[in-house]
Amino acid sequence: MNPTTTKVPLATGLPPKFLWGVATASYQIEGAVAEDGRTPSIWDTFSRLDGAVANGDNGDVACDHYHRMPQDVALMKSLGVDSYRFSVAWPRVQPGGRGPVNPAGLGFYERLVDELLENGIAPWVTLYHWDLPQELEDAGGWPNRDTAYRFADYAMLVFDKLQDRVDTFTTMNEPWCSAWLGYHIGVHAPGRREFDASLAATHHLLLGHGLATQRMRAAETRPHTYGITLNMGTADPAADTDLDRDAARRADGMGLRLYLDPLRKGEYPADVVADLAARGSAMPVRENDLEVISTPLDVLGVNFYFGQDFSGTDVDGSTRDADGEPVVRAVLPGTTRTAMDWPITPERFTQLLVRLHRDYPGLPLIITENGAAFDDRPDASGYVADDDRTEYLASHIAAVVDAREQGADVRGYFAWSLLDNFEWAYGYDKRFGIVRVDYETLERTPKQSALWFRDSIAALRA
Repeated sequence: MNPTTTKVPLATGLPPKFLWGVATASYQIEGAVAEDGRTPSIWDTFSRLDGAVANGDNGDVACDHYHRMPQDVALMKSLGVDSYRFSVAWPRVQPGGRGPVNPAGLGFYERLVDELLENGIAPWVTLYHWDLPQELEDAGGWPNRDTAYRFADYAMLVFDKLQDRVDTFTTMNEPWCSAWLGYHIGVHAPGRREFDASLAATHHLLLGHGLATQRMRAAETRPHTYGITLNMGTADPAADTDLDRDAARRADGMGLRLYLDPLRKGEYPADVVADLAARGSAMPVRENDLEVISTPLDVLGVNFYFGQDFSGTDVDGSTRDADGEPVVRAVLPGTTRTAMDWPITPERFTQLLVRLHRDYPGLPLIITENGAAFDDRPDASGYVADDDRTEYLASHIAAVVDAREQGADVRGYFAWSLLDNFEWAYGYDKRFGIVRVDYETLERTPKQSALWFRDSIAALRA
């Protein structure tokens, strides 16, 4: 690959041992959804629902990573990354979500791990990135407590086979998305709209994390690093009013503290518990659950895309929503936007990382996802001169540098994503990859952002 021609300066200010990586997720890239014993996931089902996914897209083929894995690992090596964060497809490893391991399905991940290691790239395993076996959803899904135990069983199938070659295991990716978008808002699989079910899903996702972490740690034959990845932003009042301050508190409580407080403090935040009680709802906590959930972590994965402001007043001036609950209305900061209409707020990234260091100290942070979708315009060869994405990465890596200078213990950064891919409810309309995928030919072409990322890593190591 040629040197990047972008005018964006290379990243600076990070130590030689800082961890650099790229990240993907199984359903978004693998394809091969009915091969080698894999059974349907909730995303296979959801993507077939009328209007659920843009253009009726699905992950049946996606990037065909299942068949092109060695080529993709070679791409990673060419970028000079230290690590590759990938997720394991539960229905590929344990069809139906119960019973014995599927050797053919798990064999794919064994080959992937071996290929990575042969190329000097450390595998970083995420055990759950949203592809719940459909059979478990049919039995109640994450709102069903039993799913947490099924997850721990599945986790051990993967751990037992890979622990000799993999150093880092993270349990869940973005449980907020699984619970809130999947069971309350309904825009992600399985597409349910039940508030109390989303609370139960939240609790059981966290419980599954704790159960799996305990079992892996008890069964390890050598030390490993265990963690969880949360998507987090910032929640600031849109204006200096009591209503807006309360709206920001509520958003922060349901979006961040509802997860980090039980994980790090062994309790759900008291103000959130009171808010839920006021509407007749509660987290379905049983004896010893919080002790399990707060099983010590070795690392916290941070996924960041943007920060938000919140107003306690709706656009029509009302302060109560249709359900009679206080209005919590997101007001996106007035700044440049990505193709997802997400604001670009690197200063909020620094704010978040410093806040995590202050409020939840003593835990190393790894940026497990950060990136942006833009309307790429390839030339005749498929190359994309994506200054916008390059600038996004540069500004957010600089935000990490700023956070480290203020004391935040950030030790690594994974760009999202290695490849253009199936972007959930947006289908193939939105591209986050630093490598372009031609969905007709499946040809991969590193974008300018990939070359900038490669050159920055090399410069920081020089």
